[in-house]
Amino acid sequence: MPSERERPAKATLRIGDWTVHPMADKMSRGEETIRLETRTMRLLLCLADRAGEVVSIDDLLSEVWAGVIVTPDSVYQAVTSLRRLLGDDSRKPTYIATVPRRGYRLIAPVDAQADESVSHADAPAVLVGTSMPPRDGISGMGARPLMRIALIAGAVLLLGALATSYLFLRDRSSAQAVASTEVARSSKSIAVLPFLDLTDAMNEEPFADGMTEELIDKLSKYPGLHVSAPTSSFYYKDKQVPVADIARSLGVIYVLDGSVRKSGSTMRVSARLVRAGDGFVVWSETYDRPLGDKLKVQDEIANEAAKALKPSIE
Repeated sequence: MPSERERPAKATLRIGDWTVHPMADKMSRGEETIRLETRTMRLLLCLADRAGEVVSIDDLLSEVWAGVIVTPDSVYQAVTSLRRLLGDDSRKPTYIATVPRRGYRLIAPVDAQADESVSHADAPAVLVGTSMPPRDGISGMGARPLMRIALIAGAVLLLGALATSYLFLRDRSSAQAVASTEVARSSKSIAVLPFLDLTDAMNEEPFADGMTEELIDKLSKYPGLHVSAPTSSFYYKDKQVPVADIARSLGVIYVLDGSVRKSGSTMRVSARLVRAGDGFVVWSETYDRPLGDKLKVQDEIANEAAKALKPSIE
């Protein structure tokens, strides 16, 4: 398969059952179409570029997150999200296989396809000055009726354009005014997104959801800190939406997300605080606990995390 540098920029790929359109950041299967974040698409293309080979986490960090300082946990979360979008199962993968202590391998067949759009070179040429046979009697009409029709059509189009521009500018000004008011009113604001279940068996989703609920509860008790409601946060569960868009929609400045992993009888909870305005991670921490009383573990970690990240918001 041609490498990413050799592949045309607009090449459409066939990966398993999915048709991937890199330029449009989307992939389709039958009548189903899914839009991908730019970084998620970059991750998929990076794996597809080396299909059948093991791509290390370090390689993924350097290629997909080039110029951004993130932890390997970002790779785990991104791969998990990509698997869900592809409809893949980490226990019986048909797309992305995990190679323990090494990285990930795309095992689905990959084929490059020609771009469906018609290029200008392939478009039929128009010969200027070549006589064409009259159609529908248009050529037999006088010049004045044609000019009158053209003037009326032009006036209608102009009025429509002016009305559309007015409505657009009015709505945008209103939205900007509301947004400015919200930002000024809640500069100390945060949304806790649903934590991801990254365990091998992917059977700790209730624990991950409970971790999210506990953090929302603990943070909401700090005076002056505005915390997005659980129903608003859980709306974005399993959705691929940029952090900046989530923050704008919920009217917050910071976004807290994280993941849950398990090794033997140890549960690891990773959390990170992102400033939505520039996408920088301003705080992150990892907590390891023996997996006994899950409610107690959630409560302990939520208390420690809330106390630790609060100074980063102030």
